[in-house]
Amino acid sequence: MEVFVIVKILFLTTLSAIIAVAWTPLLTHFLYKYKLGKSIRSEGLTPVFNKLHIHKTGTPTMGGLIIWVTVLILILGFYYASLIFTSDFFAQMNFLSQRQTLLPLGALVATALVGLFDDILDVRSHGRGGLNIKHRLLIYTLIALAGALWFFFKLDWTVIQIPFYGFVDIGSWSILLFIFVIVGTAFSVNEIDGLDGLSGGTLLTAFGAYGAIAFFNGKFDLAALCGVIIGALIAFLWFNIKPARFYMGDTGAMSLGVTLGMIAILTNQIFLLPMIGFLFVVESFSVIIQVVSKKFRNGKKIFLSAPIHHHLEALGWPEYKIVMRFWLISGVTAAIGLIIFLIDKITT
Repeated sequence: MEVFVIVKILFLTTLSAIIAVAWTPLLTHFLYKYKLGKSIRSEGLTPVFNKLHIHKTGTPTMGGLIIWVTVLILILGFYYASLIFTSDFFAQMNFLSQRQTLLPLGALVATALVGLFDDILDVRSHGRGGLNIKHRLLIYTLIALAGALWFFFKLDWTVIQIPFYGFVDIGSWSILLFIFVIVGTAFSVNEIDGLDGLSGGTLLTAFGAYGAIAFFNGKFDLAALCGVIIGALIAFLWFNIKPARFYMGDTGAMSLGVTLGMIAILTNQIFLLPMIGFLFVVESFSVIIQVVSKKFRNGKKIFLSAPIHHHLEALGWPEYKIVMRFWLISGVTAAIGLIIFLIDKITT
């Protein structure tokens, strides 16, 4: 059984990458034809960032469409094929299930559509920005609330697992905890999306770790979903590595952040998320520290620019060096998180 599941996951991951690569030229042509690119003004509230990235003006955003549309095509394609055709192949390849993948899929698509709207606003505003941070946090919270209520009332999910301790029933407090996890992850992933290839590479390792955790926990449909996301991310990275043909945009970053948080909950390994997504935590804390410092220290900044990858840019680090070093760090921390999970699983 496990051998077949491994083959299935690898097949779906490969198919996802092939499909994503195949239709990327169509999306790229559309984005460039209608000039759906970012506008970075030389003036504004973020002068350091603007100076560093003014040369990227005009590069299309909304590249995250490649990821979530590919995932949606595959999961719905095999689901409906399993209903229409009598072949066992389609039934075995189907990985849409109510307890494992329906919720993260719904969250992925819903948040992606909101992010797409935000990207369109940003393009039409010519660099003045789309939704502000308050609006984004409100949207994250509403989607997280819907997910948390689903976990609590539909899935009866009130028990959390603490590594090397065991299971703890926290009752209705699970709703607040799940909201915090989903909102925090969405915010953090959105912050790391700022350099060519940075968000795609760090997300790939995070989904890889949680895909492995889902597999070892027997949640094979969820592992398949992670695999399909990874396949699409590989295709996205192929075109997003510097110099990027397009950027992920909020339609990718927002949706993948929310989905990663939900997968962490579904695998019952939310306390591994700060390790597996260590850089997401660092990025979000650098923004929080910067905002607090400016508010309570009369505008004085801790970092030259936030998030921290922009601070490193301002210090003179080449963009490719930041991205590749962050990839290395994310790979190491994801591996550490996975090792902690396996040790905990063996010893308890």
